[in-house]
Amino acid sequence: MMRKKRQLSAEFPTVEQLETELAREKYRRRYGKVLRSTLYTLITVAALAVLVATLWLPVLQIYGSSMTPTLSEGEIVVSWKGSDFHRGDIIAFYYNNKILVKRVIAGPGQWVDIREDGTVYVDGDQLDEPYLTEKAMGDCDIRLPYQVPDGRYFVMGDHRSTSVDSRHSAVGCVAGEQIVGKIAFRIWPMNEFGRVD
Repeated sequence: MMRKKRQLSAEFPTVEQLETELAREKYRRRYGKVLRSTLYTLITVAALAVLVATLWLPVLQIYGSSMTPTLSEGEIVVSWKGSDFHRGDIIAFYYNNKILVKRVIAGPGQWVDIREDGTVYVDGDQLDEPYLTEKAMGDCDIRLPYQVPDGRYFVMGDHRSTSVDSRHSAVGCVAGEQIVGKIAFRIWPMNEFGRVD
């Protein structure tokens, strides 16, 4: 009888063992729920971030030197989608399957004139351009003075001697539908973080 009792107790777990196993199973289920919930939350946040970045705040990396000293190669910027652009705004736009970054000089219907020394006039008024370190006529093959067509913007890079922009007929004026957005913030490098003017 004693032997049979020992065999039975060896076959069946004790109450303490059952409680420990039950606690472990509850923890495992709770851990699985928390893990699934965390993964779903991360996936949702990532999808929303991609959606926001695509629709409203595209993130771009600067290539080339046409916007120096304002923007340098390798910097990462955030642009703001919109349709209201003014003189002095820096915009990104599509051109030949690339995205170019230039500064708005004049809007639809305005007259642009550029002197031999690189001084720019819009509607007869000389532009104040504190963001420039040099003025240059650059690569210009358009007939001056030039009137900006309706629905388009005349843009120029800040590094006037090297920038290929609206002064050249290959690029021309930028149509509203080509514009990705206005450059709002520089996010990389971190020591340059902040608004872009």
